[in-house]
Amino acid sequence: QVQLVESGGGLVQAGDSLRLSCAASGRRTAMGWFRQAPGNEREFVATISSGGGVTAYTDSVKGRFTISRDNAKNTVYLQMNSLKPEDTAIYYCAAGAYGMIKSNYPYWGQGTQVTVSS
Repeated sequence: QVQLVESGGGLVQAGDSLRLSCAASGRRTAMGWFRQAPGNEREFVATISSGGGVTAYTDSVKGRFTISRDNAKNTVYLQMNSLKPEDTAIYYCAAGAYGMIKSNYPYWGQGTQVTVSS
């Protein structure tokens, strides 16, 4: 069993930065970040392997977002720079098998709201 708790969301202006954190308990797995805007499906944002050496991103965040992990602290981060209004969503941390599809991840956090004003 893996339990996940996200933090770090908030209200920012376009161009600002935020760092999301996801504290995990239980066995070490690959981790992912997904997001869901109102009326939209939950979509993939970024993923990182269990050791931290392999990452992948959706095209819309490449060059702006960085996923990382500190395994000593059992925490995964999503550094978000140059935020845009279209990044507004609830961001979810997930644990499971490395990849870009939701079904890879059996464990999910409760989500944290990110709102970017123009």
